Amino acid sequence: MDIVEALAARFAVLLAKIEELNLSNATVAAGIFGFLAAVCGVRVTYRWYRLSHVPGPALAGWSKYWIVRESMRGRQPIAIKEVTDKYGYDAMRMDPARDNVFSMRDEVSHTKLRAKMAAGYSGKENLSMEGTIDTQIAKLVQLIETKYLSTAHDYRPMDLGVKGQYFTLDVISDLAFGHAFGFMDKDDDVFDYLKITKSFIPIMLLLADIPALARLLHSRLMRGLLPKESDKLGFGAFIGVTNRVVAERFKPDAPQQHDMLGSFIRHGLNKEEASGEALLQVVAGSDTSATPIRAVMLNLLTNPSAYKRLRDEIDSAIATGKISSPIKNVEARELPYLQAVIKEGLRILPPAGGAFYKTVPPEGDVIDGKFIPGGTQIGSSPFGIHHSKATFGEDADIFRPERWLEAEGERLALMTNTVDMVFHSGKYQCLGKSVALMEFNKIFVELLRRFDFQLANAQKPAEITNALHEIGCEGEEKFDRLFNTPYPLTSRRASSYETMYDV
Repeated sequence: MDIVEALAARFAVLLAKIEELNLSNATVAAGIFGFLAAVCGVRVTYRWYRLSHVPGPALAGWSKYWIVRESMRGRQPIAIKEVTDKYGYDAMRMDPARDNVFSMRDEVSHTKLRAKMAAGYSGKENLSMEGTIDTQIAKLVQLIETKYLSTAHDYRPMDLGVKGQYFTLDVISDLAFGHAFGFMDKDDDVFDYLKITKSFIPIMLLLADIPALARLLHSRLMRGLLPKESDKLGFGAFIGVTNRVVAERFKPDAPQQHDMLGSFIRHGLNKEEASGEALLQVVAGSDTSATPIRAVMLNLLTNPSAYKRLRDEIDSAIATGKISSPIKNVEARELPYLQAVIKEGLRILPPAGGAFYKTVPPEGDVIDGKFIPGGTQIGSSPFGIHHSKATFGEDADIFRPERWLEAEGERLALMTNTVDMVFHSGKYQCLGKSVALMEFNKIFVELLRRFDFQLANAQKPAEITNALHEIGCEGEEKFDRLFNTPYPLTSRRASSYETMYDV
């Protein structure tokens, strides 16, 4: 029995004896309040004491306020990096029994569910995966060619940040359900998805930092405030669409489909599981892929030497016949500077920059020479780790793809394994890793071989909020001036795009 349980037992005895005393209601209430305050104080002090030997921000040992404050400011990854730089890695002090929406699930259930979904993500049962991505890239190129090419007399700015997410949303919905949601066809925010997710991210952060609020929000009392599939816009509309698609697949006469959802069902997902995973698939599979596309393009456009070197590599590969049109995934892997650019983009602005937690086993563990009691949540932030000077050099805060070509042997392996943390590892590795990398291998080549990109506002190209899983712009008035594509590069086309793709 620990100290908190002992105090609770004493409190129960005290309550049993209160009736024997002739005390006023005010006195009893004051006594109970005082006792509960003492219990809370002892509990907080005990938690602080268990981790008091771990260096870190003083406030972090007593309260979650500091991380909640930074999360709501959109600075969580940066704040964690600052703590890491000051105290060293493993310096985070968290509640020993933290339960949040990113905590590990039951391992047995997780392993079984992952096994049912792995084949669908790998492409082994969806042989048209690469062709599907090619088709959606063709639609993006067609959208740019028809609406957003500027000339000397016709200025047409385009927000590539938004269009990039339209692309990833159409890719993942096409792969998942066999047809795209049509963001690029409509050139519009279908269901107000981007608008709703942009507003939801701060709430998501708050729920992650204070799990009790998440439990309250999902209670019967608050359930009416949550999105419903009958909603016309937002997450509710998305839930409705995915539920209807899943319901169609579970009808007795439904034909088998060779997309991700079809693979999930063939491998044993029931209707409820399929509905939940289908929605998560779209949300997670679009946002986390759109972020590196934005990050890479932003950093290329603000680093002319890197931009030129990548285009030169693409031009040379075209001239020597090393790449097809459209480029094949296997061909893209053989372009060294392209691969360096992709890795550096994932490193400099990881799509999930906030803290991810692992639970210390009941018997405790020793980390960096310090004993950590069982139940403690150890948080790691890809943003902080990816900017480590010990791993990536003194210029770790700078976008410089050349570091991946200069490193060799053990150092290169360390750098690669560190950046791969953005996808996690083992049985918790991101199932969509192969899809995301295929998107990156293709989209930068297909855009840069056809268009000359230029920032619309070089003094303020973007406002970036990297709070958890999102890199976006704050303020809708700034969305339409993030990127500009002034000139088509007609000399870079071997033939018209429409003849190369079945759009």
